Order: sequence, then C-alpha cells, then structure tokens
Amino acid sequence: MDTTFPDLRSYGGADAFLRACKPRTVLDLFTSKWTGLVMGALLDGPRRFNELRRMLDGLTQKMLSQTLRSLERDGVVTRTVYPTIPPRVEYELTDLGRSAIGVLQAIGEWAGQHADEVLASRQAYDERAKEPVKPV
Repeated sequence: MDTTFPDLRSYGGADAFLRACKPRTVLDLFTSKWTGLVMGALLDGPRRFNELRRMLDGLTQKMLSQTLRSLERDGVVTRTVYPTIPPRVEYELTDLGRSAIGVLQAIGEWAGQHADEVLASRQAYDERAKEPVKPV
C-alpha cells in the first residue's frame, strides 16, 4: 500500500505533513494545553498577570509566563507596562488573537459536547491496559 502523501507545494498549496510548512508551524501555537484558556481569559479585555493566574486553576506561574511570552511572540497578545510604582503590566488580545477566538470556541464547544464520551473511552482503555497479556 502506498502511504506517500502528495507534495502540494508544486500546486501552490501547503502540505501540513512537511516539517517546514508555514501553516504547520503556526498550528503549533494552538497545541499548548494553556493557550486556549489564556486567550479565553483575555476575551473580555486586558488582565494583569496575577488576575490570569487566579482565573486559571492549575496553571503555574512559570507556565503562565511561558504561555504569555509565546503568545506575545506570535503577535496574539500584547504586553503593556505602565510606568507606575510598582510597575503595572497588562496583557490583552491583539486583533490577530481575537480572530482566532471562533476556532477556540468551536473546539471548546466540541469538548463540552463530547467530554463524557472521551472520558468513558479513556477509562475503558485504561481498564484494558490493566488486563494481563494473554499468551498467544
């Protein structure tokens, strides 16, 4: 069976199976566990670091810092430092970040609709994995 995938670059398209595909590198943005939640927390407007940390249960300070830095690097979030003592820092979605919210909301809706199925599947898989291997 031929499992070779066509190289769509010669037709002017991208090939997400190729490591250097531009859209594939951008898709990495959404593979972080926390990206969608941080972006969702910023949907209603700018927030300070500790406010985000309190909102996102289970997110460590280190991981929040890394996620915000990555989102800022990708142009999805802006970081504004106000010249006060102590300095006040706020994070906000950019227009680019807001343009991705529909995609993230669709994923969130799908997750909400199928959470029970996914969790049941995980449980069934884990139970099968506990069973002793039967000799052939």
